[in-house]
Amino acid sequence: MKVTQLKDIINSVTTEILGKDNVLNEDLTNITDIGKEIIDTDNIDNYVKKLVNHIGSVLFVNRLYNGSVPSVLMDSWEFGSILEKITADLPEANENDSWNLQDGQSYDQDVFYQPKVEAKFYNSKVTFDIPLSFTEEQVKESFDNVNQLNGFVSMLQTSVQNSMTVKLDALIMRTINNMTAQTLNASADKQVSTVTAVNLLADYNAMVNANGVDKAVSAKDALQSPEFIKFASMRIALYQDRMSKMSTLFNLGGKERFTPSDNLHLVLLSDFAKASDIYLESNTYHNELVSLPNYETVPYWQGSGKGYAFDDISKIDVKTEGADTKPATVTQSGILGVMFDTNALGVSNLNQRVTTNYNARAEFFTNWYKFDAGYYNDLNENYVVFFIQDEPATPSTGGTQ
Repeated sequence: MKVTQLKDIINSVTTEILGKDNVLNEDLTNITDIGKEIIDTDNIDNYVKKLVNHIGSVLFVNRLYNGSVPSVLMDSWEFGSILEKITADLPEANENDSWNLQDGQSYDQDVFYQPKVEAKFYNSKVTFDIPLSFTEEQVKESFDNVNQLNGFVSMLQTSVQNSMTVKLDALIMRTINNMTAQTLNASADKQVSTVTAVNLLADYNAMVNANGVDKAVSAKDALQSPEFIKFASMRIALYQDRMSKMSTLFNLGGKERFTPSDNLHLVLLSDFAKASDIYLESNTYHNELVSLPNYETVPYWQGSGKGYAFDDISKIDVKTEGADTKPATVTQSGILGVMFDTNALGVSNLNQRVTTNYNARAEFFTNWYKFDAGYYNDLNENYVVFFIQDEPATPSTGGTQ
């Protein structure tokens, strides 16, 4: 074992802690062990210089990752593959003849009124598997007892589960991103801010300009502006109330839909959610007056980029099926949040299983951790995107390809 004398540096540290000296540059290279992949042969005792150091403790990094994406998982089923979703249109009202009786008039009660019902079928699935091989005889020599061996195997199993969680989270976010892209694509040829694709920045600047107040902000400064954050939080909260009423405005299919609060998902970009917490709630006594509705957060929509720059974390860049069934490329940054009905999107028929094969000749067995599920978007259900973008540009689409 390498042993380092710390007399000089520990005395120096003490003077800094006690306020007897300025903060000094400290060389920590001989204090903190950053570890090595393979241990060197000079790890011998400090007595006879011949005895090899033994491993005294084995620590397995065995931490289960739970993920952090919005929960849109549906039930699983064993047989069949198609998800059938049935909806009914609102029936029209007729005259109430009870209050319009005429002498000698016949009132026909045998008319058949057929309900207007629509069925959608979803029958696509994605699948992948993660293979991992295990041995026992070949790895026993590296551990002292069966408990350490079991801990090692448990760590490997956890790594597979964590990998599965990361991939499932990524697919769920792609389901949300695809619905966002559909909504933005449908609004691309309209004005900057629409009912389903809300440019909060354009609406805020239009309001302050109309009031003759010079408080307009740009996209790069919006999340540092308490006034804009108040406005954005108000607009998002308003949508919760508006979507709870029956309307055709909040879905691309123009269907009569309403979304009560217990069926509402609000997913916000963490940067915006934290800005709202800090700028609005931290100095407000009655913070319930400025707080957003119940929401979930995501640190990014598609990826973090290399440094969590706002343009990266608030951006989607995806190819999606357009309204004319041809692919459309949608690129949009500045997305602050999405609000949608539980039925607007989901993960259906989730099926995770493990198959195993033992190789008797080489004495190892391989597990295939298999996963398949169906991911769907329903454009007939309520879905709204909130974003910020400087005018006069509109959400960018690549058109049909």
